[in-house]
Amino acid sequence: MEPALQKILLRKVLDISLEVGGFIVEHLGKFKNLFYKGRINLVTDIDKGSQELIIKKLKKVLPEADFFAEEKNNIVKKTNKSRWIIDPLDGTTNFVHGFPFFCVSIALQENSEIILASVYDPIRKERFSALKGMSSFLNNQHIHVSKTKLLKQSLIATGFSYKFKELKDNNIGNFIKLLVASQAIRRAGSAALDLCYVACGRFDGFWELDLRPWDTAAGILIVKEAGGRVTNFKNIEYSFEDKEILATNKLIHPQMLKQLNANKKEFLRFV
Repeated sequence: MEPALQKILLRKVLDISLEVGGFIVEHLGKFKNLFYKGRINLVTDIDKGSQELIIKKLKKVLPEADFFAEEKNNIVKKTNKSRWIIDPLDGTTNFVHGFPFFCVSIALQENSEIILASVYDPIRKERFSALKGMSSFLNNQHIHVSKTKLLKQSLIATGFSYKFKELKDNNIGNFIKLLVASQAIRRAGSAALDLCYVACGRFDGFWELDLRPWDTAAGILIVKEAGGRVTNFKNIEYSFEDKEILATNKLIHPQMLKQLNANKKEFLRFV
């Protein structure tokens, strides 16, 4: 896809994100239906309404593209090489409880490569975006990862799978190791925003297990274009098939990998 067309698409995607973000904020504390996709995995009518609005708008922007979205109803065409990867409301649990940390995440994948990304935080009115090979932005200003060189001086972030009580590798051990090794850890509840915070230097690193493509698609491009590194725990470039992700400012990447691959003894066990 030509760079000029990518820029046009990104402007349209940002406009769509603003509209959807407004819809979400308008319904904060006013959702009517709450469902459970799992034991603690929530979804609301606002998630579904946001997704319907996004897909309706994106169909007009790029009619030939597929859709791969968290709340299903995905559209797949046999011969297509482009697809939108969408999380209409990343941080649903936060949204349900009125905790102001959630976003709209939209990415465009072409020939298995993410080329366009948009993450919009409607509470702070912060628009994170990136085009492959063209840097990353926050509200039209260039952003870059932090310059922190030592893990012990780093503010890092993580999250936990909705299935962490059933998983053998539930991230609790990693959390304890990195809590001791770093300056501090935050667990805010939106992987897409956590990745963007790495991109703009608010976090020096982020790791998590058991994420899905819609959680990471936009954020990974924004981190990379901001000068960061995104891999699995084996230090191989992250792919959607991986069960683990590590995103950093590059400088602390080896130090975080060392901790994540250290003695994997389970510190705590929840049954």
